[in-house]
Amino acid sequence: MIKKTKISLLTIDFGMGGTERFISLLLPKLTKDFEVTLVIFYNYIDFEIPNDVNLIILKPDTKKSKSILFKIKNFYNLYKKYKNLVKKNSIDVSISLLPIPNIINSLVAVKNKNVKTIISERCYPSLMYKENKMQMLLAKLFFPFFYNKNNLLFSNSTHINLDLKENFGVKLPMKVIYNPIDVNDKQKLDINNTINTNILKVINAGTIYSAKNQKLILDAMALSQPGDFKVTILGDGELIENLRLQAKKLNISEFLILKGKVSDVKSHLLQNDCFVLSSNTEGFPNALLEALSVGLPTISTNCMSGPLEMLNDNEPISINTGGFFRAKYGILINVNDKAGLHKALMYLKNNPEERKRYSSLAIKRAKNYSMSKIYDQVKNLINN
Repeated sequence: MIKKTKISLLTIDFGMGGTERFISLLLPKLTKDFEVTLVIFYNYIDFEIPNDVNLIILKPDTKKSKSILFKIKNFYNLYKKYKNLVKKNSIDVSISLLPIPNIINSLVAVKNKNVKTIISERCYPSLMYKENKMQMLLAKLFFPFFYNKNNLLFSNSTHINLDLKENFGVKLPMKVIYNPIDVNDKQKLDINNTINTNILKVINAGTIYSAKNQKLILDAMALSQPGDFKVTILGDGELIENLRLQAKKLNISEFLILKGKVSDVKSHLLQNDCFVLSSNTEGFPNALLEALSVGLPTISTNCMSGPLEMLNDNEPISINTGGFFRAKYGILINVNDKAGLHKALMYLKNNPEERKRYSSLAIKRAKNYSMSKIYDQVKNLINN
């Protein structure tokens, strides 16, 4: 019997996020080829974990503090536990996702030269840390010092890799591996039976906080006649009450549905006419890819990073302020442009043939991110 390579996946938790979803989709495949240990800092678990995955929680109690001393001590303890785990379990390949796990993995790379270390960046750093000068300073200092100690880095966007290279001094070999999606023909929008030009049912999915900018959707709705649009937002977050107050202020409360966290996103997508990604910044938007996979016509901000790659093969475009661009697989607007979003929504509302066309193209595009294709890239990354 051939001995399987031992790999560990290190991340912060297994809650309802894009990075965690990426791992959850890969785990069933990885266990067939590797001996897999999933290591998380904290005991937040929203995704199913296969029985043959060895789960390790480094800090089962979730006590946190804003104290700098606490954070330093906490980081050291997490690093020490993970370093010992890698050694004790004879891990061959240590893979980390997100900055703090990446720095811990970098320290493991220094201490244990026999372990192959692979790190993964999941956001566009220049925009993610733009509003926080301290976070930006730390990223500028830590990324080149720590990241370059690893064997390899992969992200989910060519733009993330370019940003790391040009603005953060990251020089190690870099790859792009996009997030995977399962395209199921049984879960597909029957758009011929859903065309309605009286009201456009719009949906958004994601954590409700400033970077996702769901406020933009409500601002765009307010530019139209009441009843032109009905908007459903899936997810929870710190700004959910702000959205309720904004809807009330704009007199559109009856046309807004805040669902909170849901377990089956696809079933909700299939009940709508159009998906809107309103984000100011992304790494690679899983929600947009999921919408494409069920044939839902999409409108997205042309934010860094992901939408341009997903909807227009990464070919550069120019969008006039207050306008929109009919891309190859969906519609793109400028970031935080409510007039542009309103025009794009009205365009889809009044043009059922375009909705049919984009629905067909959406599924075609999603198949480029099929699990089989993406997993082959991940497997090759680990083995080579």
